Amino acid sequence: MSGRERREQLIRISRTLFAEKGFDGTSIEEIAATAQVSKPVVYEHFGGKEGVYAVVVDREMQKLLGLITSALSASHSLIKLERAALALLQYIEESSEGFRILVRDSHAASGTGTFASLISEIASQVEDVLADEFAARGYDPKLAPMYAQMLVGMVALTGQWWLDVRRPGREEVAAHLVNLAWNGLTGLNPQPRITAATREGAEMPMAALARPSEKGLRELEKVREREAKEAEKVRQRELKEAEKARLRELKEREKLLKEAEKVHEREERIRQREARLAERAAKLEQSDQPE
Repeated sequence: MSGRERREQLIRISRTLFAEKGFDGTSIEEIAATAQVSKPVVYEHFGGKEGVYAVVVDREMQKLLGLITSALSASHSLIKLERAALALLQYIEESSEGFRILVRDSHAASGTGTFASLISEIASQVEDVLADEFAARGYDPKLAPMYAQMLVGMVALTGQWWLDVRRPGREEVAAHLVNLAWNGLTGLNPQPRITAATREGAEMPMAALARPSEKGLRELEKVREREAKEAEKVRQRELKEAEKARLRELKEREKLLKEAEKVHEREERIRQREARLAERAAKLEQSDQPE
């Protein structure tokens, strides 16, 4: 085995062990024993456990960043979002060991970043996309960094959850992620689907995803129109419900006012009756006194 082949073998073995046991739970002895080499061989290639761990983490970070970057090169914002979500889920599905390593906090001695730093790096790319979209739509581009953190954080945490459950399938998970991010809670589509433009590109190399077909763009436009209609229906329904609630509140308030007036009138009559009784009692008392 050549020196390069040995190095790749050690990286592959270490990747599996770090995914299963983490940095602290993995030893140089275990790496060497699994590779059937002596410890000095591992030290010769990487200088120690920290060195091989840094290489493993850096490779996984670059792999995931490459997928996300390619997805964000699509032309339309919705397609960007769909493909970015699919890219992360694809990475989790095809590189589960790597993702398990990334979601652990990297060891301080390794000199590598943490999953939080990776998320921050992805968010910085999303931030540029959002800033352009915000400017085009008349929103404040200064808010783009905050929204980028929200979007990337939502997708990343969903990915961590999906790493173990793996249900539903990645396309359905991506569709629901985009449903929430694109439509918001008030406009959720009860049966979200990935657009045809994204689905057609799902089987293509990630670098080619930036070229949606004309058919895909027409389908996307239909989806957007349908989503807009659904959102308008929801808005109108909410307005009607709000108006009904307002009318109910007005009626309830009028009822309470009437009841309060009745109580006030009843109390006034009681007060007047008590006053008359007191006046009559005073007259009787005066008439009973001797002259």
